Amino acid sequence: MLTQTTTRVLEPADLGAALAVLESAPVENAFVTARVQAAGLDPWRLGGEMWGWYTDGRLRSLCYSGANLVPVCATPDAVRAFADRARRTGRRCSSIVGPAEPTTQLWNLLEPSWGPARDIRAHQPLMVTEAPSATVEADPLVRRVRKDEMELIMPACVAMFTEEVGISPMAGDGGLLYQARVAELVGTGRSFARVEDGKVVFKAEIGAATRQACQIQGVWVAPEHRGRGLSETGMAAVLRYALADVAPVVSLYVNDYNTPARAAYRRVGFREVGAFMSVLF
Repeated sequence: MLTQTTTRVLEPADLGAALAVLESAPVENAFVTARVQAAGLDPWRLGGEMWGWYTDGRLRSLCYSGANLVPVCATPDAVRAFADRARRTGRRCSSIVGPAEPTTQLWNLLEPSWGPARDIRAHQPLMVTEAPSATVEADPLVRRVRKDEMELIMPACVAMFTEEVGISPMAGDGGLLYQARVAELVGTGRSFARVEDGKVVFKAEIGAATRQACQIQGVWVAPEHRGRGLSETGMAAVLRYALADVAPVVSLYVNDYNTPARAAYRRVGFREVGAFMSVLF
């Protein structure tokens, strides 16, 4: 039997079918699902296109093409189709990120025309938990960042981003997009910090949030305060907020070479359930 396949840019009328694909893997798709639930499929509101791959008229796989290129529930055939479209349109993204297996395949197909990458993080463990920490006491001084505290939290956010990604988020547009994203997280009550003597010593955010799952990101401890266990007690506090106010499953992903962070998250109660991959340009 001949299987009919096609790839196209999804339209607002395809929202229900797209959400069905996204919600089939709520943890690994949390980032894209949150964007689609908030903005729909209109490219202007979504901040990029959503490509759909169909077999016999049914939507099976997706690929978000915006500031990031993200394969979603992508089969090998779908990845090949997405790579063909990406080559034709040219690189517009600053990274490729997603579940390790399809992302590896996508990068292998795109590297000859898009490479070299600035950095490749081939194995980033995906960790989840559904319960508050049973072994680490939540830091009572970790709290939500207030809307009038942007000047307090921004230096910590910039330091975290620069340390993690290798470039400053203030480059290019002067940091306008990054400041807007931080302001969005603060405004929605998803930015958390411990403040001592007017300075942030621990911070983290709940970046992506859906009804099924949310994702903690941007975990950072000021260098002069490292070694005090603040990452563990701080994460335990953010985890409590996330489970109480956001979603029943909390996730994060971490670089595999960051063994201290992986050990700290395990002590808080997170367990590894898969892996992501990131290609940074």
